[in-house]
Amino acid sequence: MDSNSPQGPQGPELGDLLSMGLTIALCVMAGFGLGWLVDRPFGTFPVFAFVGLLLGVAAAAGLVYRQFKRFQ
Repeated sequence: MDSNSPQGPQGPELGDLLSMGLTIALCVMAGFGLGWLVDRPFGTFPVFAFVGLLLGVAAAAGLVYRQFKRFQ
């Protein structure tokens, strides 16, 4: 099927966008949370929390990129 045809994929639907938003939120929160848990016993806050936050953002960006790649 041609992506420009009426039957082809036109773009992300509401469900796709909502799942992407949830994915972004969960990745960022999980990254920060795991970093914070590592920081607690070592007393190094905010070092690992920040690293975890960056890893969460990178993971979220990768997942969203893969989702949107389907609609090209």
